[in-house]
Amino acid sequence: MRTLGRTDLPQEQQRALRSAIRWEWFTIAYTIVTIVLIAFVVGGSQAMKTAWIEDMLSLVPQISFLLALLFIRRGPTRRFPFGLHRTMGVGHLVAGVALLAVGGSLAFESVSSLVRAEHPAIGTVVVFGTTVWLGWFMVAVMSVTVIGPFFYGHAKGKLAPVLHNKVLYADADMAKADWTTTVASIVGVLGIGIGWWWLDGAAALFISLGIVWDGYRNSRAAVLDLIDQRARTHDDASPHPLLDRIVDRVDREPWVERSAVRMRDLGQVFHVEAFVVPRRRKVSVADIEGLRRTITELDWKMQDVAIVITPSLPDEAVDRQG
Repeated sequence: MRTLGRTDLPQEQQRALRSAIRWEWFTIAYTIVTIVLIAFVVGGSQAMKTAWIEDMLSLVPQISFLLALLFIRRGPTRRFPFGLHRTMGVGHLVAGVALLAVGGSLAFESVSSLVRAEHPAIGTVVVFGTTVWLGWFMVAVMSVTVIGPFFYGHAKGKLAPVLHNKVLYADADMAKADWTTTVASIVGVLGIGIGWWWLDGAAALFISLGIVWDGYRNSRAAVLDLIDQRARTHDDASPHPLLDRIVDRVDREPWVERSAVRMRDLGQVFHVEAFVVPRRRKVSVADIEGLRRTITELDWKMQDVAIVITPSLPDEAVDRQG
């Protein structure tokens, strides 16, 4: 995949995107194996059940990412003049809402079981003529499944800023925090084993609240981008530094008196409007086109750049004073 809409990806981003696709397919395969393994041992533990559903939900960001790639590679058309880059944001929102809804339902179920003082039971199985407590198999399975997210979470975390992809970043962030789910489920199972029945419900509540938090963060970030907040970094930690770079570059043009920029995030690329107050009354088309090309060449993420010649700068745009 060499292009996103009308943007030609540099070699570094092409390699990163190919790597991200491989990691997403690997994650899907790994997670499916994990889901099957847990299905064999889930038993009566509320914590194990919640961790099992959390594993199923963790497939949503990867599927959203891969599906969105099928659309964002297409160029702009008359029907979709800005391209289909927003599909990445829609996928981000779908993943966030799914986490929020199911996490809330699981949290309610966990609280209900604690209030009703339900005592979960874990049975035994016979292995080679020996009776074994099923809880040991639960602990073994969960201990093995924690290994994968540690590796692919960090790998995808390195690729997300290179591609400026928030779905990939959210996916990596959830994977890196997955060990807390595993530890909580093991604690819940062991709690049942020693007779502390409430520890299973408490662990399930802890896991489900983590799902709710992931859902809230992802939904909020997706909605803010879809309603065109000022473009921010891949982790939403701060306004994107390209804003200041554009203003600085535009102000260096000899025919520009002052300038300001509005920039919105379309998914992985930006739509930029540069407002320019010229020093003279007449500005040539060549000057405007030259400035547009200069801004476009600042970074591969510049999908659409519009130059607006104006007598004054809009208050909401970012200028040299920020």
